[in-house]
Amino acid sequence: MSRRRIFNKHKILPDIVYNSELVSKFINLLMLNGKKSIAENILYKSLDLLESKCNDNKIKLLEIAINNVKPIVEIKTRRVGGTTYQIPIEIRPIRANTLAMRWIIYSARNRSNRNIILNLTDELFDSINKRGLSIKKRDEVHRIADANKAFAHYRW
Repeated sequence: MSRRRIFNKHKILPDIVYNSELVSKFINLLMLNGKKSIAENILYKSLDLLESKCNDNKIKLLEIAINNVKPIVEIKTRRVGGTTYQIPIEIRPIRANTLAMRWIIYSARNRSNRNIILNLTDELFDSINKRGLSIKKRDEVHRIADANKAFAHYRW
């Protein structure tokens, strides 16, 4: 039995504007150097632009984008007998949400040198339409997991 104490998961407070924990988590991942107000402005303006593009509810559009990018499995490397195997492991829903948000933000930052608000809007729009860099990342992870399905018995 483990001697470590049980970890209590921290509750994320919902954001002020939409009263949504999902938006609050997205803002926290978008934030750089502790500048939360800048991250909030970026996301809120990006959601406004996305709403004008798609003519739908902002939170619903964000949920659709995240659900389209959400991975089902992930790859963990395991060293067994001097050989390194990539083992596919199913992901918990909270981790899948976090990975999807990270991939969307990473893809938005790696777009052309335009404004981050426009980059994030375009990446969210692309992920709603099931294209873009974040969807490619998810498909690549699924393809690698499918190729290494034979090593699934090494998981523990």
